[in-house]
Amino acid sequence: MSFNDKVYEFVRQIPEGKVASYGQIAFMTGSWRASRAVGYALHRNPYQGKVPCHRVVFKDGRLATGFVFGGKDVQRQLLESEGVEFTADGRVAMDKCCWQPDQGCCCP
Repeated sequence: MSFNDKVYEFVRQIPEGKVASYGQIAFMTGSWRASRAVGYALHRNPYQGKVPCHRVVFKDGRLATGFVFGGKDVQRQLLESEGVEFTADGRVAMDKCCWQPDQGCCCP
């Protein structure tokens, strides 16, 4: 399985109302230093609608300015429609919304 396929596999598992960081996804693929590569993979996501790449954010809750499917405003709308909470400064409330799978990977 390619790195990108691993990224898509893990991102598909993020439930509605939760987010993961690029670093978390990199860790889960076994390439813990590859958070940028996760971003590149999601930017080239050929499975729009099947891989919820809007659920991946920076570790501090910031949204990606280059969200490929409409920019960060669309990303925020998608997340809000799923019940993701935001802080006053526009970041995802990571303490409430960060996905914590059973792989020993935790939120920042």
